[in-house]
Amino acid sequence: MGDSMFDVIIVGGGPTGSMLAAELRLHDVRVLVLEKDAEPAKHVRSLGLHIRTIELLDQRGVLERFLEHGTKYPIRGHFAGIDKPPLDHLDTSHPYTLGIPQPITDRLLAERAAELGAEIRRGSEVVGVSQDADGVTAELADGTRLRARYLVGCDGGRSTVRKALGVAFPGEPARTEMLLGEMELTDDPAEIAAAGAEVRKTLFTFGAMPLGDGVYRVLVPAEEVAEDRAVPPTIEEFQRRLRAYVGTDWGARSPRWLSRFGDATRLAERYRDGRVLLAGDAAHVHPPAGGQGLNLGVQDAFNLGWKLAAELAGWAPEGLLDSYAAERRPVAADVLDNSRAQMELMSPEPGPQAVRRLVAELMDVEEVRRLLIGKVTAIGVRYDFGDGADLVGRRLRDVRLKQGRRLYELMRSGRGLLLDRTGGLSAEGWAGRVDHVVDAAEELDVPAVLLRPDGHVAWAGDDQGELLDRLPRWFGAEGVTRLAGAGGV
Repeated sequence: MGDSMFDVIIVGGGPTGSMLAAELRLHDVRVLVLEKDAEPAKHVRSLGLHIRTIELLDQRGVLERFLEHGTKYPIRGHFAGIDKPPLDHLDTSHPYTLGIPQPITDRLLAERAAELGAEIRRGSEVVGVSQDADGVTAELADGTRLRARYLVGCDGGRSTVRKALGVAFPGEPARTEMLLGEMELTDDPAEIAAAGAEVRKTLFTFGAMPLGDGVYRVLVPAEEVAEDRAVPPTIEEFQRRLRAYVGTDWGARSPRWLSRFGDATRLAERYRDGRVLLAGDAAHVHPPAGGQGLNLGVQDAFNLGWKLAAELAGWAPEGLLDSYAAERRPVAADVLDNSRAQMELMSPEPGPQAVRRLVAELMDVEEVRRLLIGKVTAIGVRYDFGDGADLVGRRLRDVRLKQGRRLYELMRSGRGLLLDRTGGLSAEGWAGRVDHVVDAAEELDVPAVLLRPDGHVAWAGDDQGELLDRLPRWFGAEGVTRLAGAGGV
């Protein structure tokens, strides 16, 4: 393989692209990230990280960096803004939402990818993608052509990669649009708070959140859906919309940034076309209710990274790379459903308001709250692995082991893990792909578990024969050594 050939080109350097680059680099995959923006975006679209994202950052040993910049909030029974008391005993050792502005999340993930050796080129816009039997060619706006064995489109809802592949993106166009931005409001803070609270009694998609020094994060419905969402709104548009709802523009001025987003709901028909794959918003867009978008994309990357690395290293079993779409597409479909349902429940119309009252009543039942929290935070996700114990297909929470370590501390390498309290099992033929740890956890009432690199349980039990049957399904044939190719060999 020539020097000009990368293993993987990732189009888009947002959180999904950075997470994927970091995961691939754990396996020495030669990665190039192409990001069209010369400078990182300042927009704070996402305000936080949910439990499953927090867990996977912990699994890779980088959570502390995020905790330094974030604030922990209790997990309340929040669904469509319906507030219920927090639940005890969630199935996680991280029972909180981490409030952290998206630009910081973006920066920390990009720094992690670069630290691990990913090459990141900003100001590099991909305008075309084509593939043949041997690889993929990315054409840049400046005429440069770059080659890789695989390419992944992490380039957002208006994905150039998805369009170049001709992958259909069916769903519902935006019916309503929101204006979101940060600006100074010069009116009396007490009056702003009181008027905002009054409007929010009937309009849940309205608010002014103080950020300090007279700066507010303002959310207000737009007059209509813009023809081109890429064109940011103006401060005058915010002033007009504020006047429409509270009779004054609260002295809005000096915007830091202004943006718009809609409630479009779309899901790519397929996540893979030959050597090209889609992840994050390039594969799915949905309303922002529940703050799930960034989290869903990062979790896509966590699922895909080790599988693509295995394919490049030559040991991936048949169908492993296709299991990415088989597992993640239904998860996205569920997020599309629940975020859309939340938007309906926030509509001021009488019908949705009647349903909202009913849902609020149902949420007094603890199991209903638990189910909804499992959906929004992604700890309820269970991949369909066919048969097996209830644990199989689920991710495993972090547990403390008898020898003083934590489970997630053993997962930093991105390899699979056989956690074996019996000491009588073996994964010897898969050395280098599966770490075998003889230890026990009081909270885990099974003799042994086989975890995939993404922390999902592939098998549980104590039968060596069963284990030998399951290992090749996720970790390939016994004793296959690394093939030349990955890592630019």
